[in-house]
Amino acid sequence: MEIRLLGAMTAREQCGSFAPTAAKPRQVLALLALQAGQVVPVLSLIEELWGDHPPHSAMTTLQTYVLHLRRGIDRALGRRQTQSAKEILETVHGGYQLNAQPGEVDVHEHEHLMVAGRAAAQAGDDESASRLMGRALQLWRGPALVDVEAGPLLDIELLRLNEARLGAVECRVAAELRLGRHAEVLGELTVLTARYPLHERLHEQLMIALYRAGRVWQALETYQKLRTTLDHELGLEPSERLRRLHQALLNGEERLPVPDDVPAHSRPA
Repeated sequence: MEIRLLGAMTAREQCGSFAPTAAKPRQVLALLALQAGQVVPVLSLIEELWGDHPPHSAMTTLQTYVLHLRRGIDRALGRRQTQSAKEILETVHGGYQLNAQPGEVDVHEHEHLMVAGRAAAQAGDDESASRLMGRALQLWRGPALVDVEAGPLLDIELLRLNEARLGAVECRVAAELRLGRHAEVLGELTVLTARYPLHERLHEQLMIALYRAGRVWQALETYQKLRTTLDHELGLEPSERLRRLHQALLNGEERLPVPDDVPAHSRPA
């Protein structure tokens, strides 16, 4: 069985596929998959499905959803199954647990690759950091849980997933900049800073890329635009870190402040 959550949500195996069509069973499967290997309490599932106003039949209805999910898993597994659906979607004391194998939930694979990528960056291995973060980002095929109606618990998970995706982008781009590949990331950073007009780290990376590409005036313009936006939207000035970078650009320094907080070795001049 293979669960996918960073795009369309399905549960599938070589001999078949299964995706609940009804909204609430999809919510149940999504929450169980995001916390695969852990017990999800019944009360948490009820809160996700109905918020603060569950019906009197909430417990019975949830049991029905779980039954439908197990039937779908059985169909997806077909004759090759080595586990029953009840063993995969297990009833445990106080809740349910989805017993997924390593690599079956792409959210977990994404997190594993991010940890490995950050470790590579900390070790100064920017090639590996870029490659690992790139693999993590390739798991995304669109917005997280795009085909799931999110309740209060999944809303929190969505915030976490989107922040993790942006963190992976930042780490990969930083590694690319340390490898001297500023030209390769210029277009991507231009789009990202337009999408996140208050995000200082992305603007910092764009300023470095522009400066290294010989487009000094655009790097300075990027700073001024961010400064204006921060002041207008939040009444704030750019961080000291960004102000130092701005001053380095004005001074025409050859070695700019590093694009993130990993060790300085293995960086191009």
